[in-house]
Amino acid sequence: MLNNSVIGISFGGKTLVAGKVKNGKIEKSITRKINNRAPEDEVLAEVFGIINEVKDTEVAGIGIGVPSLVDVEKGIVYKVQNIPSWREVHIKEILESHFNMKVYVNNDANCFAIGEMYFGKAAGYNNSAGLILGAGVGAGIIFQGHLYSGTNCGAGEFGEIPFRHFNYEYYLNDAYFEYKYGVSANTFLNRAKKKDKIALAIFEHYGTDLGYLIKTILFTIDPEIIVIGGPLSGAFPYFEKSMWDVVKTFPYKHAVSKLKIVASEQEDIAVLGAAALYFDAHNQSMKK
Repeated sequence: MLNNSVIGISFGGKTLVAGKVKNGKIEKSITRKINNRAPEDEVLAEVFGIINEVKDTEVAGIGIGVPSLVDVEKGIVYKVQNIPSWREVHIKEILESHFNMKVYVNNDANCFAIGEMYFGKAAGYNNSAGLILGAGVGAGIIFQGHLYSGTNCGAGEFGEIPFRHFNYEYYLNDAYFEYKYGVSANTFLNRAKKKDKIALAIFEHYGTDLGYLIKTILFTIDPEIIVIGGPLSGAFPYFEKSMWDVVKTFPYKHAVSKLKIVASEQEDIAVLGAAALYFDAHNQSMKK
């Protein structure tokens, strides 16, 4: 089934990326800037266009990852980040009618998690979590070999859990570096690579806060592996030790001893993860 060709589509802030995925490889990929302030129909026209450019007779379905709330069953996206006109778009129905093939839609964090299960570091694990650290803190959950989105596509919103004076997302997203220290996370990362003591200390503190989030994840879903992605995953070597120092205080030592926490190494995970929605849906139907 994995040898089927599937189109994966990822929405960025002002970009649209589409790729034809076959056997775990992207055979053809297109990245296009879009007018994210355009009306709903104009943005949809961009989606039609980029699909047509990668689509061929081999393609069996389409998967779409969107930074928004999603009605997974009906394929409706709500309040898409950075696309103001997309308040409620029935994208599954629209694309299935236009292209006459199955379309699957989910949020970008869930796509990351299922992409890592099929094509990345979580391959071979039944229970895993994909944790994205960047503009926000998002997560996807894999339970018994399948993506678990929850009733309202809200499963895995660990960033919204209260922590200290705010929530985990407040302290762990990349904007916090600017707010707290007046310097971007990427600048600190470049400085950490040069062994700058201040940058290293800041990432050590970041790892401590992340460790508390991971303990929360352990208490709620007890995964075998957590894969960290997003822009801040590049700093993993600089916060890994302090993160583990906190995780090791988890009361169930046996769970900690079995847990793996790794950084994603799959550069194309957004497109691969969107395509993986197709494979996950078909695997579930085959097992029913």
